[in-house]
Amino acid sequence: MKEIRGKIMKFGDNIDTDLIIAAHRLTLGSDYEKLVKYTFENFDTQFLEKVKDGQTIIVAGRNFGSGSSREQAPYVLKYSGIKAVLAESFARIFFRNAINIGLPVFIAPGISSFGMDLDELVITPSTGEVKNLTNGDRINMKPLPEFLVEILDNGGIVEYLKKSALV
Repeated sequence: MKEIRGKIMKFGDNIDTDLIIAAHRLTLGSDYEKLVKYTFENFDTQFLEKVKDGQTIIVAGRNFGSGSSREQAPYVLKYSGIKAVLAESFARIFFRNAINIGLPVFIAPGISSFGMDLDELVITPSTGEVKNLTNGDRINMKPLPEFLVEILDNGGIVEYLKKSALV
């Protein structure tokens, strides 16, 4: 897995799937080009502008992605341009949905107090290191098991299975 670079967009604890994409927007089905414009619409109305300006790595606290099991939540993050999410912890189903659709997510103890909005980060999944290029600080994240890295490297579970000839 290659290095991931981007600027920090900070969030706190308990960011649930309803904050990421409101349930009433799910009537749009899986048309992610339409859905993406509603990402964080009731929480951070500047979200898409921030992503456009390079804030492409979410740094969050505990329990990111809690709430429902809707896979639209990680999809709209990915389609909006988010390159990775680093958090203290994730809701289990969100974590797995993100991996399955090819959105890199990493557990990094202490990350919620690491850096500020707009600091530039480089994530090196192979070593588990996260470096803040703005201030020089470093922190380690938990490495992903190899099979999850393979899924991410292939762009998600469907492409991984196609390539593995398991379907």
